[in-house]
Parts: sequence; structure tokens; C-alpha cells
Amino acid sequence: MHEKMKSRSRRAIPAVNKILDSLGEKAGPAQIDLPRPLIVDVVRQELTQIRRQRQIPEFAAIVDLVRASIEKLRASRIQPVINGTGVVIHTNLGRSPLPQGAGETLRNTACSYNNLELDLIAGDRGGRGVYLERALALLCQTEAATIVNNCAAALVLIVRHFTRPKLDRFKRSSLGRDKPEVIISRGELVQIGGGFRMSEILEASGAKLREVGATNKTTLGDYARAIGKQTALILKVHRSNFFMSGFVESAATAEISALARKKRVPFVEDLGSGAMSATEQIGLNHHEPTPVEVLKDGADLVCFSGDKLFGGPQAGIIAGKKRLIAALKSEPFFRALRCDKLVFAALQTTVDLHLNQVTSEIPALALLQIPKDELRARAAAMVTRLQGLPVKITIGSATSKIGGGTLPRSILPSITLDFLPEDSSVRDFARALRRSVPPVIGYIGDGRFKLDLRTIFSHQDDLVVDAIRTACTEPHHEGHKGHEDGI
Repeated sequence: MHEKMKSRSRRAIPAVNKILDSLGEKAGPAQIDLPRPLIVDVVRQELTQIRRQRQIPEFAAIVDLVRASIEKLRASRIQPVINGTGVVIHTNLGRSPLPQGAGETLRNTACSYNNLELDLIAGDRGGRGVYLERALALLCQTEAATIVNNCAAALVLIVRHFTRPKLDRFKRSSLGRDKPEVIISRGELVQIGGGFRMSEILEASGAKLREVGATNKTTLGDYARAIGKQTALILKVHRSNFFMSGFVESAATAEISALARKKRVPFVEDLGSGAMSATEQIGLNHHEPTPVEVLKDGADLVCFSGDKLFGGPQAGIIAGKKRLIAALKSEPFFRALRCDKLVFAALQTTVDLHLNQVTSEIPALALLQIPKDELRARAAAMVTRLQGLPVKITIGSATSKIGGGTLPRSILPSITLDFLPEDSSVRDFARALRRSVPPVIGYIGDGRFKLDLRTIFSHQDDLVVDAIRTACTEPHHEGHKGHEDGI
């Protein structure tokens, strides 16, 4: 009897085509902007899940489930969003927006052939990134530079290069069980985004970490005592995504580099954030070391990110001594980490802006320097345009953040638009704005939905106003509860 009931339940499961008909997708993806094979796959997966249930939902409920899954998949496609979170370099939102010129260069490069590895003068095969590497070396005031796909990749490449020769010698000697060591302060074993820890990244390169000092205090003597036959590299990692205060001490770059030269050990510093000029000049209250400063203090190599304060695409930039850069580029592993034509094109434009000292055209840096009065004037104009909607709107004060694991103590005074809907919850209001085109992303605080204007470009104000009007007039539906301070 149970088997007969189960059989009848399964017969109640609709066919794929019937659901597609109900979705209006039988003729193709005209109404839902997804390829038809993806829509069919979503339908089949939902039906598979339903077959595992004891009770089969009504047909309308099944169609609603499918629509929700399709919408979730569609929303996961990479698309532009409006950032109202107040975090300028927002990792979840693609970090630094590219300069306008980089966007134009990207379109031209992506949609046509290019001279990625062609010498236009000689007519023969050329080197990849010749112009970019020379420009980066000049910008960093050093001998040479190169790029890989991110700063973690830069570290892996550097550590592999300096540790591999020693590892090969150890395997052939009585020290076969030993591993080459990378000396690093315990106070610099940072964890970066996504749960990745510096120690794990370095150990993946085949090296052994030689931790020196204490969490809060590492002296030059700690480095000196750790240097031995196994030492392959001294690494200093700038604490760009956290800070320590109180009884704290760390050896300066110049001190470590002098020790490294004396002991004939390579010295590398990972700066992470990629600030190319004094951060005090753009209104930040803490100094971020620059590649020029670190290299002048004696580091053999420096690496940093291209998509943080540098303001370009995701890339790991390595600069320093010419012989070391050449050696890194000759590593077989370098090919696995190299960047493609689009990164070269976007980074090339960004480097040119730095060299020409036109940083006002680099969006991440420009956003940091907008006066608070200008933000307040924009907020007032938007409030005037939004009068009469079923939502209470006030202008608030806030503190924006740099983000991207950069200058955690630096905050910027900013202005927010604060919303308290009259006929829906704050979470539903936030959800409605995330569903707008383009999605508008803010945060919830003090029981209100907030949009920080520092990270909203002025040319996006009209889009924000339209999205808010739509969110106030369309019906809302209760959904899953999110984190109170989430986006």
C-alpha cells in the first residue's frame, strides 16, 4: 500500500517541459536572461530534490521554487552594483573600481587582437609586458619589476625560488630531513581574506617557517639569532589589515636589510596595500609604507597588490633587483601565475596615471578625498527628490573605511542616507534594493537601512533615486533573516 501511495506521489511530479511552459521559457530565454540549458538544469535539479521528499508540493509551489532558484542563479552572475556600504576597497564588491581610461582600454583590447607578445618594430615575437614592467620599475624607482595574478601568488613564487635550491641540496646531503627556512616575525603571521593564513601560503611553497620574536615584540636580535645554514629568506610582512598598540616593537626595514646583507641572505617585504604616495596627502591619518621607501631602505624585493590603494586590477606586483626579477621570471612556475591581456591592459592604464600624477582619475583614491560637505550637499538634493514616498529619510553622519585589508585605523568622516520604511521591514527594503538594476548595496544599523555616499559615485545618484522609488512602490515579501550589519 505504501509503495502505491509513493508511486502516485511521484506521478504528481510535473514534467520538465510543463514547468518550462509555465515559466514562459519553452521558446528560449526571452523572459529570464539565462541560457536555456542552465534553466533546464535548474528545473531538473529542483525536481530531483522534490522526488526525495515524502510529500509533493502543488504545481504552483514547484514553479515558485524553480523561479526562486533561477533568480538566485541569475543574481550570482558578475554584474555592476552600486556600493553604499562606505567601504572603499570592498573585497566582496570587487575591490578597487578601475579608472575610466582602463575601462576603455579593456574594451578595445578584449574585442580585438593585440600585441601581447608581438614586437611591432621588429615584426617578431616579443616579450610579454615589456612596457608595463619598465613603467612599474620607474614608478617604484628600482631596477626591474614584473606581475603575477595576485600578491599571494607573488609570495609563493618568491618563496619557491629562494627555497628550491636549498631544498635540492638538503635532499642530496646528510641534512635530508631538513627544509629551507623562511624567517618571519610571529607578529606578522597574518590571516588574509577567505580564511587564508600567511603561514599556510608560505608552507605550500615547500618551505619551513622559522618564527622569531613574540606576537607583540620582535627585535633585530631575534632575526640575527635565527639565521643559519637552513635560512633561505628573511620575510617581513606589513601588518596592513590589523594593528597592535601598547608594549609593541618591531625591527625596521633598514635594520633587517643591513643584517640580511651582512649574512648574505635575501630580504623581501610584502606591503600588501600598494600605496604609491604618502597616505597623509590624501587625508588619511596613518602612514602606509610605499614600495619606493622599502626598496630605498634596502629590501631586495617588494611585493604588493594592484587592486587596493594602487587602484588597478587584481595583480601581484613584484619590484626590486634586476637579477632577482629575471630569476623569478625564469621559474617554470611563473607561467602558471602570469596575468592575461586584460590585466595587462588595465594595469598599464593605472600605472600611466600614477606616473603622470593624475591620481584624481583613479576612483579608489578619488573617493577617499571627497569633502564631507560635498557629500552632504548630494544627500540633501536626493532627499528633496524622494519626498512623498512611504519611507522616513534622514541624513546621518558616518565613518567610512578604506577596506581591503588596508589602514584599519584610518576612518573617513562621511554622510549617509538613512531609511525607515513605513510599510515594510528594513530587511525587506534592503532586499528590494539588492534586486534593483543595478543592485544597490547598503547596510543596516541602528534599526535603519543606510547608504554611505562616499562610495557612491555622483553620476550614480539618479540610479539610486530610481531604485529607492521602485523599492517603495513595489510589494515586499518576507524572506530569510540576514545579519543585522550585513550588506
